[in-house]
Amino acid sequence: MSTLERVDLEPAFVLHARSWRETSLLVETFSRGHGRFGMVARGARRPKSRMRGLLQPFVPLLLSWRSRGELATLTGAETGGIVLPPAGSALVIGFYLNELVLRFLHRHDPEPTLFDHYRAALDEISQGNDPEPVLRVFEKRLLQAAGYALELEREVRSGLAIEPDASYRYTTHAGPEPWSDGADSGVRVSGTTLLALAREDLAGRRALREARRLLRSIIDEHCGGRGFASRSLWRR
Repeated sequence: MSTLERVDLEPAFVLHARSWRETSLLVETFSRGHGRFGMVARGARRPKSRMRGLLQPFVPLLLSWRSRGELATLTGAETGGIVLPPAGSALVIGFYLNELVLRFLHRHDPEPTLFDHYRAALDEISQGNDPEPVLRVFEKRLLQAAGYALELEREVRSGLAIEPDASYRYTTHAGPEPWSDGADSGVRVSGTTLLALAREDLAGRRALREARRLLRSIIDEHCGGRGFASRSLWRR
């Protein structure tokens, strides 16, 4: 029999929740020290349940649970700080961040640094800042955390340094190579954009446009072509 694990007051966010049985919820969370975690919140849908209004996406939480396997039982929840809930288009962007985490991170695989980046990204978009650079940097960091780190500073075959004034063909499972007009695969991207993405300093519309096209191509290929519901609501 597996050992009972108890966790108290773990910083976490709700990624997704759905009804379970008559009064409970099945909740998918992203916690700082335990990564993605699925749990049952028993009685959370009862009218007088304290957790009813807490278990919402984008609310910083301190969660307590016990587990003896894949699915945990939530035993407590309280607020864990202030992040303004995103609204309008920022709300859709927040749901896209949640979809990314659900798609790419395995359960029970701690990613404390990415958790901090996730929280910072929510804070940025909630304050009304331009979401494009925030999203591109988070996508890059998420791919790295998931084991799909991008090669952004050297050509994949020759090992030569990326030149700002050159154009490259970037393929998902290899990396950047010098662009040739006969190429039938990969994404065309400038050396300037590759280096800007490596520095996480995406200033200028061209760099943002090319970084978006590159990262979306890579993300979609790793997802097997499955679409993202939130993208259809935010067309940028």
